[in-house]
Amino acid sequence: MRASVSVRVPGSTSNLGAGFDCVGVAVPRWLRLSAHLGGTGAVRLERGGTLRALAPGADTDLVYRGFLAACRRAGRAVPERLVLAADSEIPVARGLGSSAAAIVAGAAAAAALLELGIDAPALLAVGSELEGHPDNVAAAVLGGACLVLSPEAGGVVATPLAVDGGLAFVLAVPDFTVETKRARAVLPETLPYAQAVRGVAKSAALVQGLACGDPRLLAAALDDVLHVPYRRSLVRGYDAVVGAAREAGAYGATLSGSGPTLLAITPVARAGVVGEAMVRAWARASVAAEAFAADRPTPGYQVE
Repeated sequence: MRASVSVRVPGSTSNLGAGFDCVGVAVPRWLRLSAHLGGTGAVRLERGGTLRALAPGADTDLVYRGFLAACRRAGRAVPERLVLAADSEIPVARGLGSSAAAIVAGAAAAAALLELGIDAPALLAVGSELEGHPDNVAAAVLGGACLVLSPEAGGVVATPLAVDGGLAFVLAVPDFTVETKRARAVLPETLPYAQAVRGVAKSAALVQGLACGDPRLLAAALDDVLHVPYRRSLVRGYDAVVGAAREAGAYGATLSGSGPTLLAITPVARAGVVGEAMVRAWARASVAAEAFAADRPTPGYQVE
């Protein structure tokens, strides 16, 4: 057992339009967690940054639940006098993988602190089981862009996706939230067959469009038919911000995860202009927002 560990985990964007629940991309916003033994005997949780406003007990805290899940997988008890201090710059409930980052951070910290022998595939399995879908978890664990399938007979299947070096992901983050539970609730239970077929074609267009930077394929892929039509009404100013991104030179724009953050895919040289245009469009709708870009691969979790 080590005396202490520190873990750094990235945020993530998911879906990218047609990659619903199966595509995730790590982005350069970070959750940092330190874990050590000390205190008075009970688990002590310390939160900073965007986590400061959260005040759940240990049983509902996602960092602790990730730590606990890793211990259970290895058949180990959570040690006494555990202190978990997390500080995050990932906005909460904005479609940027804050819950996946917290779960992965807790599980990775347990694996390193207690020397549990849990590797990246096992970490992906632990995180996906807690999160309920694997796309953000895969990006947090593996970094870069990932294609991931929900647990099959052999477990979660994840593989890196190629992304053309001339592409940038621009994230425009508004000052309001959309809870994932609410975004899931608006989705229909079934879809017409023809609509599902269009969704499959657009998913293929996303994979190939990312790999070769093809504007037509990316535009088609970002114009989703599986989940965005039902969720866009939850995001005030959606149409105006998406339109502004396109006018500024983006290949297209869509929800990041379940929103309200919006994602645009652009040429690297247009990333700054596109981000500014999206922020201005939201300002015209009386929404404060900020934008940032991921123009190179963001690594997955790291034990520091």
